Amino acid sequence: MKVLFAKKRVDKKMISEKFGNRFSYDVVDVIKMKPLAVQPFDLKNKSLIFTSVNAVDSFFNNGFKPNEDFTDKNYNRIYCVGPKTKRKLRQYGFGSFKMKRHAQELSEFIIENSAKEQFLHFCGNLALDVLNKTLPLQNISYKKVFMYETELLYPKVETSYDAVAFFSPSGVRSFVRHNSIEGKELFSLGHTTTLELRKHTKDKIYTSTESHFEDLLETIIHHD
Repeated sequence: MKVLFAKKRVDKKMISEKFGNRFSYDVVDVIKMKPLAVQPFDLKNKSLIFTSVNAVDSFFNNGFKPNEDFTDKNYNRIYCVGPKTKRKLRQYGFGSFKMKRHAQELSEFIIENSAKEQFLHFCGNLALDVLNKTLPLQNISYKKVFMYETELLYPKVETSYDAVAFFSPSGVRSFVRHNSIEGKELFSLGHTTTLELRKHTKDKIYTSTESHFEDLLETIIHHD
């Protein structure tokens, strides 16, 4: 099977270890990230949401400093989506109060357990509106803060592939502009990416439920 990863920067060593000689693969750039300059502001009494690694990087590179001292009544609880985002927060020295696999799960947790908090969602300009559509309906204070811009590159792929693996909803939108996904094995990193794929095909979509790259590779191997 020949697999196309809709992302240029992937762990090629891990792919080689997992795939061996069983599969061949290629990569294609579908989106481009541009960090934004955002003047740091007071985070007092706010709970922080991160749904991507890029948002975490831009947040700290802009000089924001959360207060994670739990003995302080004004400390910042940090919520995140996905293990990669959680690991990125740890690289900057911060933990997460709650990590969920995707935005819908996080929304449900907040509604049930944290409805009185005031949320700032640090994200990209193309972030899905899952939280924006659910939290305000429950009278939960919620605001997006854009930390980076996502440019869709709309590549045209001439080579034929048996399978395509997607990593984000924006990556799906970029790829399908000039490329057909019909009749191919489709693999998705996470629930929200699968929801976007479902808008463009009725074919079977295999989803990595753990939302990390190693599990995506295992999903590809398992369903071959």
